[in-house]
Amino acid sequence: MPRSPRGRLAPLAALLALPLALAACGGAVDVDVPRLSAADRAACAALAADLPDTLADEERVEIEPEDAPAAAYGDPAIVVRCGVPKPEGFDLTASCESADGVGYYIPDEQYDDQGLDLTLTAAGYSPRVEVSIPSRYRPNAGPAAMTVLAPLVKEHLTLVDDCD
Repeated sequence: MPRSPRGRLAPLAALLALPLALAACGGAVDVDVPRLSAADRAACAALAADLPDTLADEERVEIEPEDAPAAAYGDPAIVVRCGVPKPEGFDLTASCESADGVGYYIPDEQYDDQGLDLTLTAAGYSPRVEVSIPSRYRPNAGPAAMTVLAPLVKEHLTLVDDCD
C-alpha cells in the first residue's frame, strides 16, 4: 500500500530536526570570569558589547555566565575574555606581535608549534584582553582576531606599556 505524502514527510522532518537538537546539546561555553574593579568591569563591559558577531570566520555562540565580559565563537570555541591577569612569561622584555598598533603577547612555545592552542594577550593594556584559539584554527585565526580586535582594544582600554 503506497504511503501518503504526509507519511513520507514525517521521517524527513525528524531527520532535518536532528542537527538542531544535537547543536542544542552543546550548550553555552563556560567562561572563567576574573574578579574586576568597577572601572575595569565598565571598560570590559563596553568592549564586550562591541565584539563582533563573527571572529575568524566563526559565528558567535552563547556563553555562561551570560553577562561575562567575554565572547565565544565556533566549536571548539575561540574565547575572548577581558580583565585577565598578566600572562605567565610576559615582562617588559617580551616580544609581541603587532596588529593595527596593538601589541599581543604570545608565549614563545606557541610561535613554532602550530599544533598547540594559541593564546594572544593585549598585555600592554589595562584591563588586559586575552584570546584563546584552539589549534584547529591555526595559522589564520590569530592574525584575523588581532586585526579585528585592535580597534576595540584601543577604543575601550588604556595603554599602559607598549608591547611591540
